[in-house]
Amino acid sequence: MSRDRRSRRLTGEAARSLTLATDPWLSCADCFRLLDSHVEALLAGGTGHSKAMAVHLAGCAACAEEAQSLLLFVAGQDGTDPAPALRRLQAAD
Repeated sequence: MSRDRRSRRLTGEAARSLTLATDPWLSCADCFRLLDSHVEALLAGGTGHSKAMAVHLAGCAACAEEAQSLLLFVAGQDGTDPAPALRRLQAAD
């Protein structure tokens, strides 16, 4: 087996994300539209937006990365500690 082929093996984490439930459904476009308010809610001490958002972020690495980046950016701009909000974001996964 070539080195290139071995490096493309499906990881356990990738396999887990493929088998996650997708209900309630939220598209990437809807997720992106709601992301600002979701991050603000997390930074304010809440759990975020909705079950659909949590399900989507658990299964969509691109949106989850965007949520984390936005959270870190906003926390930096506000001068707040992002750690509690990051824990809430990751707990929803």
